[in-house]
Amino acid sequence: MFIRYGYEITLNCTRPTAMVCLLSVHEDRKADIRTPETVHTTPDIPTTTYRDLFGNQCRRLTAPQGDLTIWGDATIEDDGRIDAAAFEAKEVPVTDLPDQCLVYLMGSRYCETDKLSQTAWDMFGGVAPGWGRVQAICDFVHGHIRFDYQQARSTRTAFEAFNERIGVCRDFAHLALTLCRCLNIPARYVNGHLGDIGVPVVDPMDFSAWIEVFLDGKWHTFDPRNNTPRIGRIVVARGRDAADIPLINSFGPHVLKSFRVWTYEVTDLSGGPTAGFESASANAVPS
Repeated sequence: MFIRYGYEITLNCTRPTAMVCLLSVHEDRKADIRTPETVHTTPDIPTTTYRDLFGNQCRRLTAPQGDLTIWGDATIEDDGRIDAAAFEAKEVPVTDLPDQCLVYLMGSRYCETDKLSQTAWDMFGGVAPGWGRVQAICDFVHGHIRFDYQQARSTRTAFEAFNERIGVCRDFAHLALTLCRCLNIPARYVNGHLGDIGVPVVDPMDFSAWIEVFLDGKWHTFDPRNNTPRIGRIVVARGRDAADIPLINSFGPHVLKSFRVWTYEVTDLSGGPTAGFESASANAVPS
């Protein structure tokens, strides 16, 4: 199957402002791209790209004074399968973890392992280690937090989400991965495109956030927000938490004027570059 995905974001700056944007598909899906990503800015300004410490593609630019629109669009081929499950996957002792996994055991900006460690062990320490324990964490988070776009807050941490019991998908992800880390299970934050392929249309299209957990020597996808296997995830960026991979990192003040995302299945690669923009979201916090 083919999935068309993209975004259109308009910002306003009172003065020229340096920015770094993480909006392009992750390197590990590059082989699946069938219509290469086209990126335009209005007004037309120069941009450059580089890889960050986590392997994500970042785009550098200087937004001019006034409005700037960033538009990107591409088509990717997907196998059409739901998220893979490995019910027998086991946890890896810390002493046997690869070096690169250790950073995903530690506390980070939005994931206060020190504040939630005792809670995690009290709630899940008695659950059999492995896939089932991670799923138990996701089941808890899915039922504990009430999803509400109107309550999105870019500064909400995992500990605050645990106590406030409300948020959007980034809050579900932060709480679940923090509880995993507290139990010595490496977990990392992921954002990307996730359309409504195979499920009823529930929310406006937006960038989504979920988690990946290291079990039995590989990373596995879990989604505490939706808590059900989905079709067509397109990873954009991975990091310790949302602080590592903001969609737009602005080195100065700006105002978000409009924001829309599209992700939908297409039957061929001949669609025009402006087709399918009917779904949009005005919330720049991953849902």
